[in-house]
Amino acid sequence: MSAASDIQPGGRCPLQIKICGVREEETLRWVLEAGADMVGFMHFARSPRHVELPQIDRLIAKTGKSAQTVVVLVNPDDALVKKVDALKPDFVQLHGGETVARIQAIRELSDIKIIKVLPVATAEDLSQVEAFDAKADRILLDAKPPKGASRPGGLGEVFDWNLLSVLDPAFEFMLSGGLNPDNVGAAVTEVSPWGLDVSSGVESAPGVKDEALVRAFIHNARQAEKAKN
Repeated sequence: MSAASDIQPGGRCPLQIKICGVREEETLRWVLEAGADMVGFMHFARSPRHVELPQIDRLIAKTGKSAQTVVVLVNPDDALVKKVDALKPDFVQLHGGETVARIQAIRELSDIKIIKVLPVATAEDLSQVEAFDAKADRILLDAKPPKGASRPGGLGEVFDWNLLSVLDPAFEFMLSGGLNPDNVGAAVTEVSPWGLDVSSGVESAPGVKDEALVRAFIHNARQAEKAKN
């Protein structure tokens, strides 16, 4: 089960680590063994991490209560939202251009908690955080993809973390975008996110998770969290 319920001194939850883009049961097994709090399953045909819904159903069942499960969607229609709702993940992650109104509509269709991804490249991009946070259960800040990109995320790009200094220090957000075992310690130390989301930064090839990189990422993040506290 996610460690989010284990409140640390000072009222802060332990750092939540999400390994996204898991496709196979064997990968899931060692991702869970490595200590991931959340696992993400991508349902988006243009992604090298795409998984069909029957396989996602099996992966959610295999995860059980070992971690929280997240199904990642991009601009889903109502029919897809209902199909994913039937799989009973802990979260649906919206990684497209969903508006605040669309998030509200999805909430009315489903009981699943919602993570909304907001792409960041400039300070102006953060002006929408408050409005989206009012409707979503969690906000994930990711690097904005370049114009013409075929996918909205998983591109391995880091954005300027200094932009986040304008946010309320009490705001609990997830951080993504170009994270890997080498820079995750700095991310924890400098940004102090509620959670981390990594995909391409722990892969040996697009869509292929690397066990050593996953274990190193989680270890380095935990060590940085321990040093910070």
